[in-house]
Amino acid sequence: MEIRQLKAFLAIAEAKTFTAGARLVNVTQAAISMQIRQLEDEVGLPLFIRTPRRVILTEAGEHLLERARKILREHDAAIEEIAEIAGAEYGRLRIGSASAMFATQQLPTILQNLKERFPNAQISVSSGTSHSLVEKILHGEIDIAFVSLPVDNTHIATDLLFSDEIVAIGHPNHHLADKKFISAAALAGEPLILGEKGGNTRRLIDEFFAAGNFAPEIVMELSRQETINQMVENGMGVGTAGAKTIGKEVSEGRLTSWLIEGAEIKWDLGLARLRGGYHSPIAKEFVRFCEESFKEREKEFKARK
Repeated sequence: MEIRQLKAFLAIAEAKTFTAGARLVNVTQAAISMQIRQLEDEVGLPLFIRTPRRVILTEAGEHLLERARKILREHDAAIEEIAEIAGAEYGRLRIGSASAMFATQQLPTILQNLKERFPNAQISVSSGTSHSLVEKILHGEIDIAFVSLPVDNTHIATDLLFSDEIVAIGHPNHHLADKKFISAAALAGEPLILGEKGGNTRRLIDEFFAAGNFAPEIVMELSRQETINQMVENGMGVGTAGAKTIGKEVSEGRLTSWLIEGAEIKWDLGLARLRGGYHSPIAKEFVRFCEESFKEREKEFKARK
């Protein structure tokens, strides 16, 4: 059982076709078919059922899938550990971010500092929902990710970086602008602009309305908090945001905010990585830069009050 065969098997299992799997591992379809035949000959059982449109894992294939992922993660970890011998300036770090705001405001400086520390490192960044990024970590596609907490998976370790209270936000000319609180009923009756489904914050907001048997009027579901804020500034509806993150807009009179009666919804942002996985020098340094960045951001929030 060879590493290249396991990579081929995993690529086909995830891509669902031999053609797409071959593209993932950058070989011809004939080559990947041969690798799978050799693997099936070795295990003595078929791993895939071939259908006209896709392949389906057999029972043997399902048993091999998680083992293959674990073996390949250990293989990658061993390669990275050995690569450290070549010098601390080398390394690879694949980052995911579920927070577009953070990726825009803080990540560029963090990556600049990281690149100065590791000038020959391979650093990549991808975006997605918290759920999709956790899946990528489990599948070995990325090393670390900024996600909304908590993460309900025993294979994932997390570190809290930032915590904020979710409030309702509206246009300064809103008829309730002079109020400090907004009720769940009043909020559900507004045209709501919320984040897309798949994130913890949206899930908590949906659960809050469901607990009170409210059917909110959701007019927009957007992936970026900055876009939600801008829509609210333009009077397109009422949204939600972290109280700290919209402090500047409120102080400048561009937005008004309300505490939501009966709701204690926290937005916690943290770093997620594979529990028990290899934590490389570049990953450790990245975590340190992130912690320093968020400490500075907390100081800015406190100074703004």
